Order: sequence, then structure tokens, then C-alpha cells
Amino acid sequence: MRSSLLKAGTALAAAATLALGFTAPAGALAPAVTVSANVSGTDLIINEAYLSGGSAGAAFKNKFIELYNPTSQAITLDGNYSIAYRSATGTSNPGNFQLTGTVPAKGYFVIKGGTNGTNGADLPNVGATTGINPSGTNGTLVLTRSASAISLPTGSITNNAQVVDLLGYGTSNTFETVAAQSPSSTTDVKSVNRTNFVDTDHNANDFVLSPTITPGTANAGTTGGETPGGDTEAPLKTIAEIQGTGTTTPLPASDVRTRGIVTAVYPTGGFNGYYLQTPGTGGDSLPAASEGIFIYSSATVDEVQIGDYVEVTGEPAEYFNLTQLKVSAGGVKQLTEPAEAIKPLTIAWPTTDAERERVEGMVFDPQGEYTVADNYSLNQYAEIGLAFGTSDLVDGATTLVQPTDVEAPGSAAAADLAVENYQRSVTLDDGATTNFLSNANKSIALPYLTEEAPIRVGAPVQFATDVILDYRNSTWKFQPLTQLTASNAASVQPATFTNTRTAAPDEVGGNVKIASFNVLNYFTTTGDQLTGCTYYRDRAGNPITVSGGCLARGAANAENLQRQQDKIVAAINGLDADVVSLEEIENSAAFGKDRDEALATLVAALNADRPGTWDYVRSPEALPASEDVIRTAFIFKPSVVKTVDESVILDDPAFSNARQPLAQAFQKVDGNSKTRFLAVVNHFKSKGSAPSTGENADNGQGGWSAARVAQAEALVKFADSLKLERNTDKVFLTGDFNSYTQEDPMQVLYEAGYINQNAKTGDYTYLFDGLVGSLDHILASPAANQLVTGVDIWNINADEPIALEYSRYNYNATNFYAPTPYRASDHDPVIVGFEVAKDSPKPVRP
Repeated sequence: MRSSLLKAGTALAAAATLALGFTAPAGALAPAVTVSANVSGTDLIINEAYLSGGSAGAAFKNKFIELYNPTSQAITLDGNYSIAYRSATGTSNPGNFQLTGTVPAKGYFVIKGGTNGTNGADLPNVGATTGINPSGTNGTLVLTRSASAISLPTGSITNNAQVVDLLGYGTSNTFETVAAQSPSSTTDVKSVNRTNFVDTDHNANDFVLSPTITPGTANAGTTGGETPGGDTEAPLKTIAEIQGTGTTTPLPASDVRTRGIVTAVYPTGGFNGYYLQTPGTGGDSLPAASEGIFIYSSATVDEVQIGDYVEVTGEPAEYFNLTQLKVSAGGVKQLTEPAEAIKPLTIAWPTTDAERERVEGMVFDPQGEYTVADNYSLNQYAEIGLAFGTSDLVDGATTLVQPTDVEAPGSAAAADLAVENYQRSVTLDDGATTNFLSNANKSIALPYLTEEAPIRVGAPVQFATDVILDYRNSTWKFQPLTQLTASNAASVQPATFTNTRTAAPDEVGGNVKIASFNVLNYFTTTGDQLTGCTYYRDRAGNPITVSGGCLARGAANAENLQRQQDKIVAAINGLDADVVSLEEIENSAAFGKDRDEALATLVAALNADRPGTWDYVRSPEALPASEDVIRTAFIFKPSVVKTVDESVILDDPAFSNARQPLAQAFQKVDGNSKTRFLAVVNHFKSKGSAPSTGENADNGQGGWSAARVAQAEALVKFADSLKLERNTDKVFLTGDFNSYTQEDPMQVLYEAGYINQNAKTGDYTYLFDGLVGSLDHILASPAANQLVTGVDIWNINADEPIALEYSRYNYNATNFYAPTPYRASDHDPVIVGFEVAKDSPKPVRP
């Protein structure tokens, strides 16, 4: 659109002396006059008049008169047309303004007028700026084919070649046949709209009042019309119009213009664009439609800075349900006119997709409490899952809880919790698409995570800057205002996180402590000792862990085994239990070695750290014909307990696809048979790689639930028989059951009388898919439960970022490895204290 201003030599001071020629006797009002406009569609018409600009509740700051060209040819205004206004009872006009510019065929031309105040948005699609300030309720607008003032005689005029069109409204004394209805006051925010460009020389019939105000576009109830202004520019739309109220833009894929303040810029990191927000929007209320939008434009992203007020032209589109405007080179224009600053949204986190759509792309100042709920993708995409507030369904939990850890699978309560988890979820991102695990990016330091500041699940979040509510990868996200890097974190990082680590588990009391620990594929047979192994490699290409091709599942070589072992030793010795059941330790028999070789190696490492502290339970003589390459095991402190009789492995068909349980009776070294207890360590079938049909298909509890139920049933029978054989009713079932607390396999154990000790902690042992729950459990028989003095889950693994694992050594420019207990495994250890000196009844033999 060509900008049109008043011609040189025309001034507001002189305008008052120009007149349309209305005259009347002194002291008398002029009679109403009638003028005739063009009714054949061969010239311009007045199409809309907005008279409330700047008033309270105004849509726009300025008043305007919109012209329409109904012809098939462009009409040039320069020196040929003027616009004038006169009051409802006046006989002269306070200004006659010459127009310049061009009105395209079937197009619009917006004439900007005065204002009543400062309310409303900036007027779009302006073709000319004038000093006309018409009354909001009564008056006359006249479009003339003249560069100067014209004279009209008093009385009724049926035709005048110089009057192109006239609109009288309210109680005006000049109109076409009957004056058009007008707004009742300046705060009655409506415009006077012509319908379908019809001009019958009857203002009342041709115009209606409409709350839909459309400068430069078709009026409500009108079809047709092309682009506004002085050439073929794209129509100007508000950001809210582009966003719409649904998940996708309501506009067709054709260019539009919009205006906004730049709120975030991403010239690097892969976003290739920036965010705009409508001036003056935000604050403490939820808008009807979003006032923010992403501008996808690698061609112009370097031309803008945060705080710029710009107009962009581009095509509305969806990028996986993120509404955006695709802007090409030359599609951004800096605006110099003042714009009201945006205000960050200070609303509570919106819980539904519909509410989030209404603020998509807007600036947020997150209010309330946020907690780290997931850090698994931190190592790869610098993403941190957050949970808003506390759960209404799980005793005020701040994290997101696996529904089947607290509710029955398939129940309405479990479904309700799944919904609540989604409602409370948002992901904190880094303003980039960088995959830090790709070889090309491993040399780039991870943002957020540092060696000094772990980002642990359950950690409170403190926001330091505003963020953008973004939607990418089918996930609602908070984005920093530009790409976050390790080097700019001091100014760009939007949040910090409380360090919730503990140096040791809580004190559990008792004179014996039993624990369970999954040691994450501790293999002393390393990949380099075998043929065919493939590897996960660090950023220098060095092998770190085995990825496949051979039986080994752990470290690639002795150097990496040492790193893994140092962390496990720190964790087990820090746990300070007297009996520890182990899962995912190498079954050395699979490599032609003594079955206990890996177990003996771990105990030697533990004793090297704390001499003379540990021993291990030897394998029994009777071994299953077939075993997995990983096994279960026990280690213990001989200064506290001793073994009673040989260990026993349950060789049952139910465990053909899992690790067989191992049982061992222990007794206090200074106690009699009344201090005896039985421990059975388990590692049930995992949830993955299940069949798609049949009883082991995923039924809401992961795959292989039926198999795990059968394993639980076999375990109960096994424990019952050993109670009699080992002369004790104090039984602990420990291990990785691959079952959350309320799932069917666990119900089998509860029905047999076993009490889950984890439930006494309100804590969890595992993180999966952003949800916490316990796969690892210690259950006690009624007699053993009576002796329990305390329980704790030591959150040293599931809470910690995977970047700290030995398996991620030198994966990133920042080396996060340390020989500490933190992220020694992916499962947290459980520890139970109990007092075996108490008397308990002997089991009753049948």
C-alpha cells in the first residue's frame, strides 16, 4: 500500500475556512437536504465508517472511513477526490481533505481519522491519514470528486456531479433518503457497515450497525472484495485472527500481513524464526484467542531483535499443529510508530489443550510451583519435563506418578490420574532442535546441566526469566527467549533447580538392614574379550558400552568397567545395608566361567574400598538347565549375619523367559534360630517386546503381565515351601519385579499376605516416560513385617540425569562422569531395617 498523506499546502488551520457551500439564514438551521450518489457501480462508495476510535472498549485507537472500488479497474485518487465531514446540524465542514493513492479493482482504501482517546489497537491497512474527527453518534461524511471545497445549495438536491457518495447517520440533517442508524454512544463500539456494496441512495437501507469492525477487509455479511489500500498488498490480520480459536489457523494458505512486537528470536539452533505478540496484550487473564505467533523465516530472523515493532507478510500454516506465519525475504518491515509494550502472562498453568491454544506463542511469567518431573531427554535434546503444582489424586505429589503405581490397572481412578498427569505437564526446552547425541553435536556443551548443578527429578524449579509457550514435537513447551547455550546461560537460562541430593539413605533402624539393588548390567566379561560385539561410542569414537552382536551387555573394556564398578561400589557401600540382593549382574557361567565370577569380582572391589566388609552367597550345586545371561545374587556382611544352609534357585517353567529367583536363609551371627529370616531375590519378566495379541499383550500394565502373574504365583509357592525347610516365617521378597505397585503380579503377592514396604515411604524407584513409580520392591511376610523398624528408597539413580552414567562417559564436551553413587544405575535401591531379636512364632506345620 502506498502511504497517502495530506497534499502540500493543505493545513488543518486553513481547513476550517473551506466549505461545502451549505448556507442558511442567520440563526436558523439548514433544512435537511438529499443528495444522490453513484448507484450503478461505476465509482467509489463509502463502505464502512468507524466512529468510536480511542474510546473505552474501542477496537482501534483511530476512527476511519473505508472506501470500496466496485469496478474492474483501479481508481487513482490523486487530485481527483476529497473526503469531508460536517456535524449533524452544521452548514459547513471543519475540514476537506484531498486524497492520494490508488484503490485497486474490487479493493478497499482506509482513511485514518482522529481519536477520542488511547484505547484500542493501531489501525491496520491505512491508505491515507487525515485530521477528520467525526462525531461518534450523528453527522455526515461526504466523498467528493474535487480537490477543493464544493458548494451545495440549500434544500433538497437530487443530483450533484461532484458528490461521489454521502453517508448521513444518526440525527444528521444531510443524508441519502433516510439517515443510517448510528452507535448510541462513543462506547457503543460498532461500525456503520454497507452490505454487499449495495448503494440505493438510502442510507438507512444500505448500512447496518455491526460489532465486527473490518478496516481494509470485507464487512460482516459481505462477500467479495480484494486487497486493501493503494496497491495489491496482502490483507492485514491481527495475530488473534491468524491463530483462531482452534488447533489450526482458520485462514487459507494465502499471504496476510500482521503486526506485533518481537518477543523471542532464534537465529541459531534450528528454529529459524521468531515470535511476535500483539502490542499491549498479556497480563493476568486468558485471552479468547492467542495474541502470539511464531514467524518461520530463516530469511528475516537476522533482521529483528527482541522489542522491535514490525509488520510481516507471509502465509499462515501449521507445523505439526504449531500455528505459524511463513515469511520470505523482504517480508518484514520495521514500524516506527509507538506500540504499547506487551505484558507477560501471569495466569496459572492452563490445564487443557483448548486453554493452551488460547495462549500459544505468548510470553509467560510462570506462576506457582513447578517441579522437575523428567530429565531423560536432557542428555539428548536439552529438554526437562516439568510438573505444575501438586497432584489432587496422589497425596499432593509434586512429580507425575505412574497411574498403576497407585491405582488398579484399567480403573477409572487410573484413567483420571493419567489425565491429571497430562494436565500438569509442560516441557522446558532450550530454544533449539539440537540432538546432542549425534556425532556432529557431541562437541557442543549441554545447556542447563553442569557438574555442580544436577537437575534431579523432584527438584523445585525457580524461574528467573520469562518464557514462550511453544508447541513442538506434539508437546507443550516453555522456550527461553533465544537459544540457550552453556556460554550464555547466565543471561538466557530461564530457570534454576534446587539440588535435592542426599549423601546417604535415611536411617531405618533395626539390627539388620536388607536392601535390593539393580546394578544395571554389571558384566566383568567386557566386549573386547568377545568377538562380534558392537558398541556405543563416545565423541572421540572410543567404545564405551556393548550395543549388541555378542552376549555381553555391559562395559566395552576394562577402563569402562572400572568406571561402572567405582560408581556401584560407592552406591552399595553408601547404602550401608547388611544384606543386599542384586539384579542384572553377569551370570558368568554363560561365558564358560564359574557362575559366581562377576559376583566375586564386585565383592572384591567392595572390600577394597572397605576391607573385610562383604561376602557373597555361593551358587547352589543344583542349577537350572537353562539360565539368562544376567542373574540374581546376594551379598552380605559376615560381621552381622551368616548364611543358613545352601542357597536355592527356583527352577520353574514360569521363569523360562525371566531370571530365576534365588533364596537364602540368614541368621544373626550372635543370635539363635529365632533371628533367622529368609530372603528371596527376584527379577521378573520385563514389560517390553511383548506380543501384539494374546494374554501377554499390553493390557495397560506393559507387556507380559500374564507371564509375571504366573511368576508371582510360582514365587509364593516357592517361599511357602522354604518357610518350612528353613524353619522361619520371617520372609522378605526382594528385587526388580518389573511391576508397578498396584499391578496384577503384585496383587498375587499381597493376596498371599506379603506387605509392600515401599508403600511406607511414599517414594519410588524408577522413572519411565516422565512418570515415577516402583518396579523394585521389598515385601515382608506378616511375621517379618512386625519386625520392620524403617524403610527408605535412596534416590541416587532414577532422579539423576542419564548423562552421569558411566555409559555416557565423554559423550559431551562437558564430562559429567564422577566415581560417586549418583546414577550408578537406573533403578533406586530400597533398604529396610528390622529387629530380629524379637520373638516370633514358629510356622505351624500342616
